[in-house]
Amino acid sequence: MGFQENGKKHKRINSNGAEEEIVFRNDNQHKKLEEVVIQSVNIVDTRKYVIACAIFASLNSVLLGYDVGVMSGAIIFIREDMKISEVQEEILVGILSIISLLGSLAAGKISDTAGRKWTIALAAIIFQSGGAIMALAPSFRVLMLGRLLAGVGIGFGVMIAPVYIAEISPSIARGSLTSFPEIFVNLGILLGYISNYAFAGLPVHISWRIMLGVGLLPSVFIVFALLVIPESPRWLVMQNRLEEARCVLLKTNDTEREAAERLAEIQVAAGSANAEKYEAKAVWPEIFNPTPAVRWMLITGCGIQCFQQITGIDATVYYSPTIFREAGIEGNTQLLAATVGVGFTKTTSILIAIFLIDKVGRKPLLYTSTIGMTFSLLSLSLTLTFLGDGPLGIVLALLSVCANVAFFSVGIGPICWVLSSEIFPLRLRAQASALGAVGNRVSSGLVTMSFLTVSRLITVGGTFFVFSLFSAISVVFIYACVPETKGKSLEEIEMIFQSGRESQGEVELGDAARLVQRQ
Repeated sequence: MGFQENGKKHKRINSNGAEEEIVFRNDNQHKKLEEVVIQSVNIVDTRKYVIACAIFASLNSVLLGYDVGVMSGAIIFIREDMKISEVQEEILVGILSIISLLGSLAAGKISDTAGRKWTIALAAIIFQSGGAIMALAPSFRVLMLGRLLAGVGIGFGVMIAPVYIAEISPSIARGSLTSFPEIFVNLGILLGYISNYAFAGLPVHISWRIMLGVGLLPSVFIVFALLVIPESPRWLVMQNRLEEARCVLLKTNDTEREAAERLAEIQVAAGSANAEKYEAKAVWPEIFNPTPAVRWMLITGCGIQCFQQITGIDATVYYSPTIFREAGIEGNTQLLAATVGVGFTKTTSILIAIFLIDKVGRKPLLYTSTIGMTFSLLSLSLTLTFLGDGPLGIVLALLSVCANVAFFSVGIGPICWVLSSEIFPLRLRAQASALGAVGNRVSSGLVTMSFLTVSRLITVGGTFFVFSLFSAISVVFIYACVPETKGKSLEEIEMIFQSGRESQGEVELGDAARLVQRQ
């Protein structure tokens, strides 16, 4: 900017196109103005960079979402092509969630050893290998082999992406950015539903293979992502690579002062950057014999992960054609078209959480989500039980399913991963988060592998009544166990658990009611 000396005139063109002169009285004004402009540019660049890192780190979640969405339709054609039984169908659908716990457990240790970034790469490689085997499988056994391999890859992905994003994000935007993996899960589900609908008209033995094979395409973008994203600064500090950590923090914080402050906080949390201390210290004994603070963290982190799944979201997504068939919709094309509507609702609803999570906080959104899910699941249960096989029943069932996935995406869906990635101290974060992911995947597997059997025993409507009870219990759990973490650094959150339970007056159920009214 070419400013004149003190007292001199500077010509410029105003907004009306006319030339005007400005007299500057103090050189300090010029310098301050230049500093403000430069700082504003730096802030914009920093935020763009952090958002780009969060997006690239979340690409593995597209694979998980696509698998969940596409299998809901592909299983119709797999059942017809391979003549599998109902039990085999349940195992094929649910085993991915169960086996993914192996990936989640391994990912915690591997991410502490090899780094967060390269654990993301390993997740993609394993999942893509499994996906290729499934698409080309000549028999049910080979299909199951690919499914098992894909499950391990998903276990890696669901654990590491939220941890990486939480560790690289500034406190003020951590909630929104850590929700990105859930956004991409929902996007993947929608793409899976669309793929089902698009390829449903092909011959049976070809359609499901193409549906599964399309899920391999994101691997190209993941390879590019690994060339862009940096390593987690907190992991670098744990490895005593302070200069590299400082460079990353300079890219992800608005000013050098903020970067220096964050580095100092991380060093304190990591034990004055003594990586050897943590390499020598056994993490699992501290997890399995926890202090009161760590016990509260584990109850919160693992509990919210389990409640996310035992309220039946994966059963709703995987078996949506079964639900709509029970409501009275007939024909594969009509069933798959209805699931596309559900996927669109689920994907768009999560945007509400992204915009509000760092403004209104975690707990109001969690209250809104779980209360809304409770009534939606109850509505679906009553509709399927008393109004099935009629036009009114079809409409109410579709609305209830859409409402359920919408409330899920507004709160417990993304916030579950946000909380589990930010509440644990640095020395425990990777493996404690992995333990929470195991609870999530096991709960998902148990629900999806038993849904058809339980529905045959107590009807589909009765099964969703049970889900509504679990959802009601989750409201109580959130009130009793989940602290508010909005706007706090990871180190400040650790102090909440160390110092004792937060004030219950900080967030009340009334906040959720007001939020519902605003929406």
